[in-house]
Amino acid sequence: MSGFDNLNTDFYQTSYSIDDQSQQSYDYGGSGGPYSKQYAGYDYSQQGRFVPPDMMQPQQPYTGQIYQPTQAYISAAPQTYYGNNFEDEPPLLEELGINFDHIWQKTLTVLHPLKVADGSIMNETDLAGPMVFCLAFGATLLLAGKIQFGYVYGISAIGCLGMFCLLNLMSMTGVSFGCVASVLGYCLLPMILLSSFAVIFSLQGMLGVLLTAGIIGWCSFSASKIFISALAMEGQQLLVAYPCALLYGVFALISVF
Repeated sequence: MSGFDNLNTDFYQTSYSIDDQSQQSYDYGGSGGPYSKQYAGYDYSQQGRFVPPDMMQPQQPYTGQIYQPTQAYISAAPQTYYGNNFEDEPPLLEELGINFDHIWQKTLTVLHPLKVADGSIMNETDLAGPMVFCLAFGATLLLAGKIQFGYVYGISAIGCLGMFCLLNLMSMTGVSFGCVASVLGYCLLPMILLSSFAVIFSLQGMLGVLLTAGIIGWCSFSASKIFISALAMEGQQLLVAYPCALLYGVFALISVF
């Protein structure tokens, strides 16, 4: 044993001795010993039963009156935020794409063939006016005893699709289907006059043929003028007016016969 003590002393200087292990006894049961003495200052059984007064947060006394609660602070930022949004919102008709001023200007452009068309207004996809004019055209045919609503909407859809493909091939900027439908629908307004005349007298005579030819020329000239101004297709009005005349000629045949 002395040789082992000398080896430990030479290797590392310490006050620990193997002989001391026999003299120490660890009492893990809590009856007293090095382990229990080390943690004897803290009583675990008293945990959670008592809190010192200095660690508790003082409660503020109620200073209000009965039945008169204190007013809480309400920030005015949310009201201002929503208020600005409601004020800045556009009208409902404008959100739906219905602008009565533009509808009136487009109608005047169609009724006045020699009037210069505004390309910025005509390039809009406004379908409110064309829907009204299609219904009015079908209603006037109904007054003449012709129930042709299906033909009116079917021919309109096929004609708009054909003009859409043709104008995209001819123009450099291209055009949307809604714009084509809007222009062709507005230019259907003179055809409503023709169907209204068919209610009063027959259009199968010479006077009716001349009137029908004039209405077809009116519609096709107005449509080609609007397409030229909206798509910047100078010098191509006759090329655009020809397919428009074919489309409105079909509507004229429905009105006459």
